[in-house]
Amino acid sequence: MSGDTRPTQPLPDPAAQWIAANPASRARRGRRGLRWLVALLVVGVLAVCAWLLGEQLARGIVTGIVRDQVVQHLALPADQVVDVEIPGQVLPQLIVGRLDELTISSDDVTLGEITGDVVVHATGVPTRGTADVTSATAELTLTEKQLRALLKTIDGMPSDTVSLTPPNLSVVFDLSLFGFSVPVGVSLTPSAQEGDLVLTPWTVSIGGAEVPATAVVQQLGPVAAAVLRDWRVCVAAYLPAGVTLTDVSVAQGVVRAAVAIDGGIVSDPALQEKGTCRAVS
Repeated sequence: MSGDTRPTQPLPDPAAQWIAANPASRARRGRRGLRWLVALLVVGVLAVCAWLLGEQLARGIVTGIVRDQVVQHLALPADQVVDVEIPGQVLPQLIVGRLDELTISSDDVTLGEITGDVVVHATGVPTRGTADVTSATAELTLTEKQLRALLKTIDGMPSDTVSLTPPNLSVVFDLSLFGFSVPVGVSLTPSAQEGDLVLTPWTVSIGGAEVPATAVVQQLGPVAAAVLRDWRVCVAAYLPAGVTLTDVSVAQGVVRAAVAIDGGIVSDPALQEKGTCRAVS
């Protein structure tokens, strides 16, 4: 007998035949995969929404607490507008327990005899515990009118005549010469010394000419020295003890005062109390 040389064909797969014969099954499997994909997308969207909602809620709570603390510790009016800015997402910072940056600003803040616009910038602000702030500074901006109100606290200072002439202040004093009262304009240079605001005579305007203040004192002696001297303003009594005046400058229409803030002020009640004026010898 001659052998059969034709190749043997594999038997058909019954399952494959069933699938091929049932296109509806393939459609159902496709729909199941699509449903899983849609479900995953829905879960992802819900997770993002939950995070955003939690972020918004957390930001509102934190800014509200910061505002309330500022109003309370500085004894500001309950309706004082205080803006709080926290860059970045708040939730991760709360988890870590420290805010990377914090900016607090408010206009027309009154602290004793000082009134002005305040901007505070801090870094590394703890959200729990008693850790110190990493760094904190502030700037206080006073208008000419607000500066005059502060200078009224100095005996002998004719604050109503003060005007801003960058980079100095100008004021008119009355000098008593030979029984006559002679008004003279004096240019005062502001600075911060040991936490105080100090106004130092720079030039004197006499007959339209400007003369160095030191030369006038040398010529007129004690009569001029009583006026042409350093005028010191203690501002510590109006600020928290943890806040120190570090710099003063005069710009167009305003005076800017820079202050340093002790990092422990957020947890140390002593630093939150009003400061005191140093004894002047």
